[in-house]
Amino acid sequence: MSKKPSTLTPVEIAREAFQRLGARRIAPTPDAYRIAYEEIQGDGPGASAESVLAAFATKLSRQPGENGLLGTRLVRARENNDWAEFERQLIEFAEENWQNRPLGPQVQHGELVPIDLEREFIRDSKKEKMLREMLARVLVFNLPSLLSTAPELANESRNSGQELKTAFSEQAMNEIIARLKQLSFQIELKTDDMAQQQDLLMRLFQLLLENINGLLEQGSWLSSQIETVQSLIAGPLSTTSLADATKNLKEVIYKQGLLKNTLSEEKVVVKNMMLTFVDRLSAMVSTTDNYQRTIRGFSQQISQAGNIADLNSVLSEIMTETQKAQEEATRSRDAMEDARQEVEKAEERIQTLEQQLLQMGELVREDQLTGSLNRRGMDESLDREITNALRRDTPLCVALLDLDDFKRINDTHGHATGDEVLVHMVQVIRETLRKLDVIARFGGEEFLVLMPETAPQDAVQIITRVQRELTKRIFMHESQRLLITFSAGVAVYHPGESQADLLKRADVALYKAKNAGKNRIVFADPPAPEQVGN
Repeated sequence: MSKKPSTLTPVEIAREAFQRLGARRIAPTPDAYRIAYEEIQGDGPGASAESVLAAFATKLSRQPGENGLLGTRLVRARENNDWAEFERQLIEFAEENWQNRPLGPQVQHGELVPIDLEREFIRDSKKEKMLREMLARVLVFNLPSLLSTAPELANESRNSGQELKTAFSEQAMNEIIARLKQLSFQIELKTDDMAQQQDLLMRLFQLLLENINGLLEQGSWLSSQIETVQSLIAGPLSTTSLADATKNLKEVIYKQGLLKNTLSEEKVVVKNMMLTFVDRLSAMVSTTDNYQRTIRGFSQQISQAGNIADLNSVLSEIMTETQKAQEEATRSRDAMEDARQEVEKAEERIQTLEQQLLQMGELVREDQLTGSLNRRGMDESLDREITNALRRDTPLCVALLDLDDFKRINDTHGHATGDEVLVHMVQVIRETLRKLDVIARFGGEEFLVLMPETAPQDAVQIITRVQRELTKRIFMHESQRLLITFSAGVAVYHPGESQADLLKRADVALYKAKNAGKNRIVFADPPAPEQVGN
């Protein structure tokens, strides 16, 4: 039975043929397309499949976006009479856009949904599908974890993410967009409140530390720990810096605890020795007093003696009592001498322990991983060198170094290898620098080099020499050579300039070195007039 001829135009028949092939999941080859086209066309006269495909390609090339690009490729293939390329382009287009597409209007999560004639559903491309799923994941899992202090916003984020997964109609998407805008506004307000609260808490904490430190005796071992925490909260906080500071302080506190207990024991020993000394001294006084009273009694006996026999008897008793007094005095003297020596030994041990406590406090000035100075030690050294430069009227240069591609090293070879790279870099820098130069860990993979009594051109030469030496000293990891380089910004101190402004200029120069291609050295611009005091 013949079919009724179609009233559609050739272009409409071509579009319908492609939709039918997609619904049947049939590759759009010329033969398959011809069959679908003839089914739709019916018995009416029509053009050849090749001419219809050519007309379809021309029409498609006039469309915007990816459809227009596909049409251009198809027109080029037709003009070259390369129907194999024509077929390949159509098959790739079909696989990219029709694969896993549902046949009906039923919407399932994770599927690509077409737009029907009433635009009831929104069609997701592969990229749009990935973005939709990623945004939903952020709303359902990531954002609520950051909103633990705001449960109502966390619940709204989860609900919006769940509804986003199935919001394929335009109305549903508009509702989700409106909710997300409101959620964003609420989060912004909440973030401002949290930032203000954190700032107030930090100020309160700083004030508390300052008051405690002011109550401590000068040189107290606890002062060094408080100063470390103050230095930490004054600078930019990061997970690495907090972990390093916590590890350092735990070790120092443990060692200081042991030393403090030993110091207390030694002080108890000194106290006991002093009590023994006092007891012996008291015994000597008592013995002397008894001896004097005895002598006075013998004096009376001598005055009353009537003959030589009585005098000899009194003299014998005097000699006996004198010998007893001498023996007691000798014993007391020896005991006090022993006590004195024990006290001196205990005092020496106390001085040694107190010195060790001070050294424990000094440990918090070093970076535990690399052995270079940490931020606190850097601040102290920089303050000292600035004072020396002003007093001696000599130049002072600083260089801010940043290891190139350090994140790639961590991601590729692991954080343990990244730590080894930092240790290797600091070792090479230390062995290359002069004795008067100082290196400190500025944070992460950034290091600061202080170069006292150094002119700007000499400072650049020093850092260049360090770069060359680092390239020569090969770093091996699992029989593989890793090239280690760094970029640097060098700045010279100007009298009246603050420490923060000096470091900022070096950081700006470092940023320029990074943008210029890495493994470079850039000298910083001079400070603005308002940054330098008169």
